[in-house]
Amino acid sequence: MPVNREVSVIICAAGKGSRAGFGKNKLLLPLPGGAGETVLEHTVRAFVRAEVGQIVVAAAPCDRAKIENLLAPYSPLCTVTEGGETRTRSVKNALAAVTGRIVLVHDGARPYVSEKVIADCIQSVRACGSGVCALPLTDTAVRAKDGFIADVPPRDEMFAVQTPQGFLTAELKAAYEKTGKENYTDDSAVYAKFIRPPRLFIGEKENRKLTFAEDFRAPAPPLPLSGDDGKTADVPPLLFPRAQALGAARVGIGVDTHAFGKAQDYIVLAGVKIPAESGLIAHSDGDVLAHAVTDAALSAAGLRDIGFYFPDTDEKWRGANSMEMLRAALEEVKKAGFAPCNVSVALQAQKPRLSGFIPAMSENLAKTMNIPLFAVGIAAGTNEGLGFVGEGKGITVTAAVLLQTF
Repeated sequence: MPVNREVSVIICAAGKGSRAGFGKNKLLLPLPGGAGETVLEHTVRAFVRAEVGQIVVAAAPCDRAKIENLLAPYSPLCTVTEGGETRTRSVKNALAAVTGRIVLVHDGARPYVSEKVIADCIQSVRACGSGVCALPLTDTAVRAKDGFIADVPPRDEMFAVQTPQGFLTAELKAAYEKTGKENYTDDSAVYAKFIRPPRLFIGEKENRKLTFAEDFRAPAPPLPLSGDDGKTADVPPLLFPRAQALGAARVGIGVDTHAFGKAQDYIVLAGVKIPAESGLIAHSDGDVLAHAVTDAALSAAGLRDIGFYFPDTDEKWRGANSMEMLRAALEEVKKAGFAPCNVSVALQAQKPRLSGFIPAMSENLAKTMNIPLFAVGIAAGTNEGLGFVGEGKGITVTAAVLLQTF
């Protein structure tokens, strides 16, 4: 497999090992079962085997020379940058050295990460713009206050987050530029606050973190460097019954048509007001694009259509904002275990001219669907004077939505 120069990796190695009680950087200690190899060396080698294009190790100033010497055999693939007082500062410093379009951030104290998890993380970023390794909780989790249980969240909504966590480099850099002096426990928290909720993918229990002294005494887990068959699934799955039954990737198609005739001087497409001779007749705001996308997303998840969830016989939806309806439909999609990865829209309208409004429509769809802007495609055309659309009597929209397991 050739080196993938598209992918850079940041390995956080600037910790002090205080929770382990060693009084020094635990990553420079021998790995349990590692034949004398240090924790950090083993972690770095996992990404070398995965043939990423760049590895940037964030090291504490007091350890930098030692780590540079330790990792010299991996130069120039692997470089060392100076870490900060906090994880947030260390990652921000390391991002300045990143050259790949995709960046994975990994805890140096997770040496047992497999090639499959690394590949799944990269695939998730390529498909959905982000990928955060996580495991469903098997124990009940609670929120506590003053020593008492304050809340018991549904266990099937709770996950333990691991690393690697992957993102588009430009987006993660933009997020970290907004952190100021605040500190965050990991990159998914930074990305979620400043960009959008990141996508989860299923991790492995063997990918444990060496945090306390007893972790170094525990037997080393088997090291799954690839899947059981040596291959990685096209889409890394999470554990949702409907999603598992339907398959990891699903495509849905939605079509909607509305006629002109409403007494107003604009139409609404993807939440954007566009000047027109008259509005589109509808029970809601007549956003024919949002309706087609909503049907496509629901269809991909194997759910009922837009009319089931938002019937035109219900006064609640009279004049409703169709982008809010899309957002509500995506919550149903989420409950089914799916998240949108991209959307493609074909608009057929003889009038009005739509090309100048496509950027705004694309931005609105990306924001509402929590997907990158590059994952939105909108094409507008006329019907060459033919049929209902060609005669200027209405607009037809066809949309396709790709969902993957959430």
